[in-house]
Amino acid sequence: MGNDLGTISETRAEPPPEIDATYKSRELEGVVDLFFYRRIGFRLAQSFARLNFTPTAVTLIGGVFGIVAGHLYFYQALVINLIGMLFHVVANIFDNADGQLARLTNQQSRTGRILDPIVDHVIWFSIYVHLALRLQIGGFSSGIWLVALAAGLSHGLQAGAADYCRNAYLYFGKGRSNFDSASKLEQEYRQYAWNRDAWPKFLLRLYLNATREQELILPGVKRLREKTENNFVDVVPAWFQSRYRTLVLPTFKWWSLLMTNTRMFVLLVLFFARQPVWYFWLEITAGNLLLVCLIARQERISRSLIRFLTTQKGSA
Repeated sequence: MGNDLGTISETRAEPPPEIDATYKSRELEGVVDLFFYRRIGFRLAQSFARLNFTPTAVTLIGGVFGIVAGHLYFYQALVINLIGMLFHVVANIFDNADGQLARLTNQQSRTGRILDPIVDHVIWFSIYVHLALRLQIGGFSSGIWLVALAAGLSHGLQAGAADYCRNAYLYFGKGRSNFDSASKLEQEYRQYAWNRDAWPKFLLRLYLNATREQELILPGVKRLREKTENNFVDVVPAWFQSRYRTLVLPTFKWWSLLMTNTRMFVLLVLFFARQPVWYFWLEITAGNLLLVCLIARQERISRSLIRFLTTQKGSA
């Protein structure tokens, strides 16, 4: 089929001289990402490019480090937990390097965009399972598994919403096109047959489910996309990009609190305090409260932009 799910482009380009060329968008990068992960990831990406590694291979290697990190969080010994945290940091470095490698070598693909969050979910699944096992063996009742499940589901919703808003920013605020809708993905999904295209159909099914969940959580973003597609034929114009950036960019200092760096810092603190159970409760309480507030703010912004476009079109 004529899309990039089943194949990864082998077209390679010379690495750009500046690391900024490997960012999705500099203003969305956190301080730790800019001054640590991105810099190390860039050097790794350059090395991987010379070794002809694919971004998918880098993603999977990072996943192995992350899964091992989750296992090391099972043990009560702080030293082993800290080694696990080091493995987790390495996994994050690879998670940065795979995208940077894709942009360095012009190997960006939908397959990579799908696999990256899948591997991230597998890493955190390992972490949640091993933490729950640790707590149950440490004296907690079997009810800890319900707490872990609630925390894991909360984590998934929070991470999905944050990722959706980042992609929306790249689409509305930067004029980039990689912002798929569930309706279009559904049409594409139906073109695949399990007997011929099992792997791409499976990946697309996962991607479709995630996109539907994101559109359900943030329906205003979906409506804004539909409105802009009706108003602007080819690309979001620069004046609308500027307006969107002005309204939305301040929210990302809060969305960043629902991303990996914050979660790892909280885990590190709780390992020192020997109270990892509080990680689950923080996900369920503080994490979800922040998510609700951010969704409400994003929805207000989307409604205001839709009203603005409607008024502008009516006065044209």
